[in-house]
Amino acid sequence: MSFAEQLTRLQAFLDADELHEEALDYVAAHGYLTALSICSEEVPEREWIDALFAEEPHYTSDAQRTEIEATLVALKGHIARQLASEEEFDLPCELDLTDEPDDSDLRGWCIGFMEGVFLREEAWFDNSEDEVSEMLLPIMVGSGLFDEQPEFADIASDANLQDDMIVQIPEALSALFLLQHAPDEKPAVLKPRRH
Repeated sequence: MSFAEQLTRLQAFLDADELHEEALDYVAAHGYLTALSICSEEVPEREWIDALFAEEPHYTSDAQRTEIEATLVALKGHIARQLASEEEFDLPCELDLTDEPDDSDLRGWCIGFMEGVFLREEAWFDNSEDEVSEMLLPIMVGSGLFDEQPEFADIASDANLQDDMIVQIPEALSALFLLQHAPDEKPAVLKPRRH
C-alpha cells in the first residue's frame, strides 16, 4: 500500500464519528504531529498516540490498530522531513478561517498544533520564551483558543489583521523548527551578543 493510500485510510479513520469526541480528526492530528515534530523534546510514541485519541479507539482488529498507529508514526516522520527541508511547509488545509472560523479546517489544524505544544509546554518555552511566543502567535490566533484574552480578542475582531497573521503560519513553522533544532542557524539579529 502506498503512503498516499495509507493516509487516505488514516483520514477516514480519524474523521469517523465513532471516535471519542475529544479525539483529533485528521487535520487537527496533522497540526498536532507538526508541533511534536518541532518540539525539541521527543515525546514517547505511546504517550502522544494515546493523547491524540483521548481514549482507546474501537479498532476492528489488532491489524487495524497496527496499521493506524504505524501510519501516524509515518506521517509524523514525513512532516519532520518536510520541516527540515528548505521548502515552504504545506498545510493539509487552506490558510483561511472562512466566514465560520469555528468550522474551518485551519482552526482545527491550529487547535491540534496547540494540543501538541501543551503536551510539552516547558520544552517549548524553556530557552527563548519571547521568540517562541512571537512565532506561535499566528497559530494561537488561528486556534481561537485565546480569544478571551484582550490582545487576541482585538485581533479576532479585525478580519484583515487576522488574515495577515494566518498567512504567516508556514513561515512561523520553519522559524520555530530552526529555533528548536538548529538554534545556531537563527538570523544574526537573534544571536546573543557576546560581551
